[in-house]
Amino acid sequence: MNETAVWLVREDALPLGQSLAEALGATLYRPWLTPGDSPREQFRRAFHQHCRWVVVMASGIAVRYLDGLPASKYTDPALVVLDEAARFAIPLLSGHEGGANALAYEVARLTGAIPAVTTATEAMKPLTLGLGCRRGKPVDDIERAVKAALGDRTLAEVREVATIDLKADEIGLLAFCERHGLPLRVIARADVAARGWTGEPSDWVQQNVGVAGVCEPCALIASPRGRLIVPKTALDGVTVAVVEDRPTDYPHDATAP
Repeated sequence: MNETAVWLVREDALPLGQSLAEALGATLYRPWLTPGDSPREQFRRAFHQHCRWVVVMASGIAVRYLDGLPASKYTDPALVVLDEAARFAIPLLSGHEGGANALAYEVARLTGAIPAVTTATEAMKPLTLGLGCRRGKPVDDIERAVKAALGDRTLAEVREVATIDLKADEIGLLAFCERHGLPLRVIARADVAARGWTGEPSDWVQQNVGVAGVCEPCALIASPRGRLIVPKTALDGVTVAVVEDRPTDYPHDATAP
């Protein structure tokens, strides 16, 4: 039995489900193929047979499916809810301890969804790193550049790393994230290009990647309410930008006196 499973509610989601199951090496459940038994009952029987679930459904349906099943965040399977349009990947169960937060980022990289992580352990970390690098940069070079950009701040304050989709398979970048237990958020090149603001456009990046910059727009897209506290810094072919979330800057109720 595979560790990971993908559950579908509607046959319309089959192409998405098949793609996810193949990429994750997961068991794919299509409950409409088992007549005479409700999908919810089928799910209840299968729930504890897997360690990780991606359920392609509305969050309200997921809540009803899970009624009475969760027992402990230390033993429950990790469960991520993904809508059929693959807009949001939501860790709903066992986010931190069970690995659902990491699974949400994995699903997000595969589908282009936004990982909606809500656990305080990750969500309350204020910093987002935007990273770009020349092809083949080793992990130690990337780490030196990041620490130089952070200055007095620490990696313990970093919530996630964001980069452009062309760097999704960059070995040194992946190794850096794995070394420090940081999730990697991959931003589509079209979204980077559509974000009009960047501090210092790079002719080299424009010619070779097709966008004006990587690290700054990626960090700002990943943290849309954050402030750029460290503009693009470059060291040995690695560019880093740092964005900080500042909850006190969030808009207040416009109707308040």
